[in-house]
Amino acid sequence: MRIRGLVVDPTSNSPVVVLENPDGKLLLPIWIGVCEANSIALELEGVAPPRPMTHDLIRDLISTAGCSVDHIFIHTLEDSVFKASIQFRDANAVVHNVDSRPSDAIAIALRAKVDVLVDPGVLEHGVMNAATVEETIRELLERMRPEDMGEYEM
Repeated sequence: MRIRGLVVDPTSNSPVVVLENPDGKLLLPIWIGVCEANSIALELEGVAPPRPMTHDLIRDLISTAGCSVDHIFIHTLEDSVFKASIQFRDANAVVHNVDSRPSDAIAIALRAKVDVLVDPGVLEHGVMNAATVEETIRELLERMRPEDMGEYEM
């Protein structure tokens, strides 16, 4: 999956990161927190903060410990809550999985430049048809005021 964009849900006023499958036909929207959305947005735009942010710190700690991030995996959708893990290898090539919120895992995946994987069962229940999502987003954008919109277009 790749990150298609960030939008704000006008109903809940919450950020939504939208993942897209490789052929662009399926979209997986995940509602996330404002801080995580900011971290993802900065990385997507290539903006380097003057001091490391939390996700930069985590990436640097992993690297300094002699480990590397392999990928992140969004593995569960339960009661409308997504669950994820970050897989990394230590200096002895031992694989470790650490539980994570999807938003944190995505922010780290962007910084480590690794794949975002999604379990097929999660896709089956959480994914939306791209055409339906595009139309819904267009309708939402038509109702939003320009000052409510960020720089992220679908």
